[in-house]
This record gives sequence, structure tokens and C-alpha cells, in this order.
Amino acid sequence: MRAPTRFAAALIIAAASATAASAQTYPSPGKPVEIVVPFVAGGTTDNMARLLAQRFTEAWSATVIVNNRAGGGSIIGTAAVAKAPPDGHTLLITTVAFAINAGMQKLPYDPIKDFVPISELSTTPLMLTVHPSVPATNLKEFIALTKANPGKWDYASAGAGTSTHLAAEMFKWMAGVDLVHVPFKGNAEAMNAFLGGHVKVYFAQVASVLQHVKAGTLRPIAVTTAKRLPYLPDVPTIAEQGFPEYEISSWQGMWAPGGTPKYIIDKIYAETDRILKSPDVRERIERDGSDPVGTTPSEFAERVKVDIDKWAKVTKAAGLQTAN
Repeated sequence: MRAPTRFAAALIIAAASATAASAQTYPSPGKPVEIVVPFVAGGTTDNMARLLAQRFTEAWSATVIVNNRAGGGSIIGTAAVAKAPPDGHTLLITTVAFAINAGMQKLPYDPIKDFVPISELSTTPLMLTVHPSVPATNLKEFIALTKANPGKWDYASAGAGTSTHLAAEMFKWMAGVDLVHVPFKGNAEAMNAFLGGHVKVYFAQVASVLQHVKAGTLRPIAVTTAKRLPYLPDVPTIAEQGFPEYEISSWQGMWAPGGTPKYIIDKIYAETDRILKSPDVRERIERDGSDPVGTTPSEFAERVKVDIDKWAKVTKAAGLQTAN
């Protein structure tokens, strides 16, 4: 009886080992991975998500799709991920709007408890850009124009609470000008309205307007970074034109729902980091006007917490903070 007993025990151990190995498999065979982008298709964040989805598909031999769930200044899509099963098959790629919204208004999710940060993917500077019909060629002229016609000039944003919204509101607060906010469901919609002249001003992500600025179809007024951009050396910063404390840039990051196992987070991060270090991927991201990053989950978690505090102070000072 001893041999059969040992054989049965071996079967039990083997079955347990197989079950454990199966539990550690990610992605699960036959189950697609969905990357939610809380903006309409065609913007910088959507481009990043589709690039990663393609590379994940190749690396994992799995189906990885991008789902654009726009609306509510990115809150609708973000909330959907917060409620998703914590198995790594639903991921979120969004912008600094994640931190801005957390410090500005009451949300249907907890930005810290309901999410696990995976990595900061890239950073994108912004630029104050105007339609060619606007009779201003520099910041001094732009401020004079808006002060002479308060409430006449409108500006586009990719949605309430996005960096393109807060960049304009912070400028309004510091410069004492009156611009009318026209929010859209993402950068792509905002750009279409801007290029068509339906809105005249846009604190746009440089990646979105770079080709139009170089072609002369949009006019750059100033960049929002602390220093001039090396690929746009003739475009001054807002800081150097009388507002030394003005500085803002956007970033893109990836999260999983809270409670997602560490081994899944580690696998996604490792593959993301490998992809972002690939020369052809870096060249593609930089060509679009962004800088690839690729921080660890703990580094990104700290960045998010710092930015939530930062934007809570900015939105309160600008009178944009709603009751929490």
C-alpha cells in the first residue's frame, strides 16, 4: 500500500503545482487584455496606448485591445477601471488629469486605494498656441488683446480637469485675463475645433500641434515648461515673459485596479520598461513631441501623490475646486 500511497501523494503535489502555476499565468489564455483610455481616439494618450497594446500583443501572444471611454474630463473611463476585476486584464492609461481631478472634485473612486500604479510612461510639454486669425504674435500682445476684450476669446481643452484646462486656468489666474473655457471630449476633438477656427486659443500638448506650428498653420506664443524646448528654441517660455512661477507639463501613466496581484504588476511593468527602452519606440515617442520615461511602480506612486497635492493647491487658488 505504501507505493500507491506515495503515488497518490505525488499526484496531489503535481496537481497543486499545476494549479499554482496556472494561477501565476498572465495574461490568462484566451482572455483579452483591455487598455482603457478615458479620451476619444486620436490623441497623444490614445497613441501611446495603441503603441503599447501592439507591443504587448507581440510579447505575450495575447489579444490586447484599446477601449476609448471618453467623458467627464476622463472620470468616466477611469471609474470603469476602478470597478474592474483586479486580474490585470483591465488597465488604465491616462494623463496628469488623474492627479488634477483627485485634488479638484469629489470622485466616484479613490485614486489611491482603487488603483495600483504601474509606470509613468512619458511627459509632454504644453504650448500656448493661437489660431492665425488672432492678432497677437507674442505673450505681451496676447495679454493686451484679451484684457481689451474680456470674455471675447475662448480656449479649447481636452476636457475639464485635464492639463490643457489647468494650464489655461493657471495662466488666467496669474495674468488676470478673462478667457472662456470650451471643453471637448479629448485632444482630438479639441484640435479639430481649433484647426477649424471654432475656438481661437489652445494650451495644447506640443505633440499635438508641433507639425502645425512648423507648417505655419498655427501660431506659437509660449511654451509652459521652465526652459525652452530644444526643438523649438525660438519659442519663449511663459516664465521668462513675466511669470517666473508658471510651469506645467502633462504626463501619461498606467494603472491597474486596486488589489491586482504583485506578480501581475511586476510582469506588466517589466514589459513596459523593456518597450520604452527600445530605440525605435523612443524615437517614435520623441518624434511626436513627448519624452519617454518608464518609472517603477513605487516611483510612479510617489509622483502621483505629489501631483495630487500640487494640483489641489492650484485649483483651490484658481477657484476651481469643488466640494469634496
